[in-house]
Amino acid sequence: MFFKDIIGHEEIKQHLLQSVAENKIPHAQLFCGPDGVGKFAMAIAYARYLNCTGRKPGDTDACGECPSCRQITSMMHPDIHYVFPIYKTSSPKRAISDDYIKEWRRMVSETKYISIEGWLEEIKAENSQPQIYVDESQQIIRKLSYKSFESEYKVMIIWLPELMNEQCSNKLLKILEEPYEKTIFLLVSNRPDKLLTTILSRTQPIHFKGLPHNLISQTLQERFSVDAEAADAVTRLSSGSYRRALELMKQTGENKQFFDFFVQMMRLAYARKIKEMKIWSEEVSKLGREAEKRFLQYCQRMIRENYIYNTRIPSIIYLTPEERNFSTRFAPFINEKNVIQIMEELGRAESDISRNASGAIVFFDLSIKMILLIKRAT
Repeated sequence: MFFKDIIGHEEIKQHLLQSVAENKIPHAQLFCGPDGVGKFAMAIAYARYLNCTGRKPGDTDACGECPSCRQITSMMHPDIHYVFPIYKTSSPKRAISDDYIKEWRRMVSETKYISIEGWLEEIKAENSQPQIYVDESQQIIRKLSYKSFESEYKVMIIWLPELMNEQCSNKLLKILEEPYEKTIFLLVSNRPDKLLTTILSRTQPIHFKGLPHNLISQTLQERFSVDAEAADAVTRLSSGSYRRALELMKQTGENKQFFDFFVQMMRLAYARKIKEMKIWSEEVSKLGREAEKRFLQYCQRMIRENYIYNTRIPSIIYLTPEERNFSTRFAPFINEKNVIQIMEELGRAESDISRNASGAIVFFDLSIKMILLIKRAT
């Protein structure tokens, strides 16, 4: 990842370049802001630029050809270290990021716009609560105590430091207070408010914002050769997150299936076709647990957007053309009389699926409840 590959955030890029040019590089920086806007990608591009041996004065990006750049590309640079949340198994051994370094390299090699959901799926830990454990702090100290192998700076990139447990946070604080020479910490956080205030006070915050819609749309058109209407539809649903936009591009087929299932549920509920509902619930349960959860999240979005659709304000309605066409007839059935209860039932169903409840039972129960809830709107 290079600066040129990151869409938007031009002011941040200039700030980082200037810090290197003036040799005023803070030893601990906090890249914070919304999920999916390029914070982690910026951290890697910055680490690459810092240690690039081929760049010349005035260059605004790393060369990409020197040994350091090639090692960063392969995620094998000896002076660039990564810390990230993991889940602790029943094994008595230490719980550290290096236990999952192969999976980490595989995921990051595919995209620098990463998410915790994607990471947990990569390590097959979707039901676990990820953490950065106290064992990690000892690894950080050990790695940074060595002299640099090849580069001027040792860089420690900590992804989602808000998931550090208390012991690890306290030990990291001591390192930040007395840093090793030529060591740079880059903390990449979605929720800086969850960090210790003492850690926040020892880092220089760099605030990222959601990306402009026109920039995301233009990028999608250029990189994926999609037309403006399709790109705009995806962009409106992305809420300023380029990662979310990428996911939506990949999920076009899945979203079409979710849309069809959603329409079937609501039509069957309106017609009170119990037998067909049983068949429908069995079909949906074949999706698999993670897809079932995504479907329920999709349903929640559709209910929310149909409620907003009744305002008749196009600028705040985020629906695809096909969804919008359906909503012209369906939106009147979602109003103040039932919207909260429907959202609660969908959220409860998602929670049940997360706890490994039977999908067929959960969805049949949900569809039966929709009969009563849809009737409330009339």
